[in-house]
Amino acid sequence: MCGIAGGIWPQSTDPQAQLAAAMRSMQYRGPDDRGLLAVDINDSVVGLAHVRLSILDLSAAGHQPMQSLDGRWAMVFNGEIYNYRELRSELQAVGYIFKSDTDTEVLLNAWAHWGVDCLPRLSGMFAFAILDRLASTLTCVRDAFGIKPLFYCLNPGQGFRFASEPQSLFQLLSFKPSVNWQRAYDYLVHADYDSNTDTFFAGVNHLLPGHLITVNLADHKLASPSRWWSPRTDENVNWTFADAVSQVREQFLLNISQHMRSDVPIGAALSGGIDSSAVVCAIRHLEPDLPINTFSYIAIDGVSEERWVDSINQHVDAIPHKIYFGRDDLIRDLDELIFCQAEPFGSTSIYAQHRVFAKAKEHGIKVVLDGQGADEMLAGYIGYPGQRLRSLLDNLDMKQAYQFFRSWSAWPGRTKTQALKYLAAETTRGSLYSFLRSVNGRNSSPPWLNVQALQDAGIQLTEPRQFPDHLNGRHVVASLALALSRKGLPSLLRHADRNSMYSSIESRVPFLTLDLVDLLLSMPEHFLISNQGQTKHVFRHAMRGIVPDEVLYRRDKIGFETPEAHLLANLYPVARDWLSTEFDIPLLDHTMLTSIFDAQYASNPMRSRQLWRLLNFCRWHQLCLN
Repeated sequence: MCGIAGGIWPQSTDPQAQLAAAMRSMQYRGPDDRGLLAVDINDSVVGLAHVRLSILDLSAAGHQPMQSLDGRWAMVFNGEIYNYRELRSELQAVGYIFKSDTDTEVLLNAWAHWGVDCLPRLSGMFAFAILDRLASTLTCVRDAFGIKPLFYCLNPGQGFRFASEPQSLFQLLSFKPSVNWQRAYDYLVHADYDSNTDTFFAGVNHLLPGHLITVNLADHKLASPSRWWSPRTDENVNWTFADAVSQVREQFLLNISQHMRSDVPIGAALSGGIDSSAVVCAIRHLEPDLPINTFSYIAIDGVSEERWVDSINQHVDAIPHKIYFGRDDLIRDLDELIFCQAEPFGSTSIYAQHRVFAKAKEHGIKVVLDGQGADEMLAGYIGYPGQRLRSLLDNLDMKQAYQFFRSWSAWPGRTKTQALKYLAAETTRGSLYSFLRSVNGRNSSPPWLNVQALQDAGIQLTEPRQFPDHLNGRHVVASLALALSRKGLPSLLRHADRNSMYSSIESRVPFLTLDLVDLLLSMPEHFLISNQGQTKHVFRHAMRGIVPDEVLYRRDKIGFETPEAHLLANLYPVARDWLSTEFDIPLLDHTMLTSIFDAQYASNPMRSRQLWRLLNFCRWHQLCLN
């Protein structure tokens, strides 16, 4: 797990000072080693830089940039390839020689041997750049789910540059960061971010999950990003539920086994829900004698999951580490968190995660396994009721649709009105959808916006909706495919990457492998969310005997949340300052914004997620752009 940076410079330029500055700006991503390489090719200089967090083969043999034995290839790599041992055996069988026990060398040789075709073979998380001296190309690649980040910029006067973090990328560029106002609007009004190639910084993109991009050094042309993986949504009609349960259990345990490969201590994040509990219990199932360190955020003033955390820790005989914090802690650390994330984010739950990784670092842990991604592949959260109803209605299964509607609505925290709203959102488009949003109190042009300035700048004042590529009458599965690759999961993975790397921790997500995703998305939808409205149906059955039944079948699980209103209740003095007119943010009508803020704070402080986004954005603007 590391940080990477690089790009292409004119031949008369020495990029080493810029590369060194980029490495210094992300030293926490790789405190164990650093290296850079500058190569003259044609009329250009290709620069590659790397900071290393040593996880596999801690020796100097893992130093990067790494070059192939024949000198053709040079690579910088951020991530882990969990099936590197199996791939290494394949490559050795056809004559490749290895000088280290690193997954980096396996990836380098896999690319040399199979090219792009090696990517679907990889079980892992990765962002890497590879230079082909013979073909005069530089190719950047990102893993299927976007677990590891890759930001890039193609500036007409400067050429192509890339890095693991925006701050590091700007060390390679001569211009200062400015706001992408379309992305800012999407975030502030519609809570949409990390869902397309745009970042919050004008002119800076991130490579989408499952994509690669190539620069031809002969003509300096940057090819359009191409997609090397997309989720398959066609149903395998031969499934039986018993077979599905068996295969999910087998694949998940294999994932856990491979994700435990490490030459440094590992731990696990434990929230008390089924996903993190399954990770922890599967570790114990596979390794009966392994010490397991768990790290859990425990809410003081909100809904606490401590009972469930304690139950799992006792079940596996873990070494528990609990994280508690209050309002003063958040205010103290908020600037650090905003800097760490580098771009605005959705809620204070990101602070809880930030503290979890900091606690792991305190206890000498360098690898933490996490349950992220399970909801997006198992129809979690509240079970995609609108999509499931639409699938049943499309197939004219009216009786089952009505039964599902009643059963889903009977669960705690759900209502029939909610089910109908979700169905309406799933089935409406255009002006009708906008009308229903307005009836529900959602305004695309709230009064605190400087609407005229945005219109003059060409900003689209509409919700940036995305729709699945392929439906095939399987609306739940199609929505899961969208959530995995474009809308939903990418932002959560960004939060985790930045929080974990800031503490020099490698965060591993064993649910997110191509084999497990392909397996689950090929199943009938009622395997994922049962006809009785139970989410993660097949996975709960697959974990029987590994995870205690009381956790598998609990009905009161909440998402990973913090008591946001309570935490922010005494933020008024500094928040009012952040929103003041002295800061030049043309997107906002500061007079109207502060008036609304005062009124809302007096009646029900910090009740609105939108208000939190405004505070977060304004403070980010001050810290990261001024």
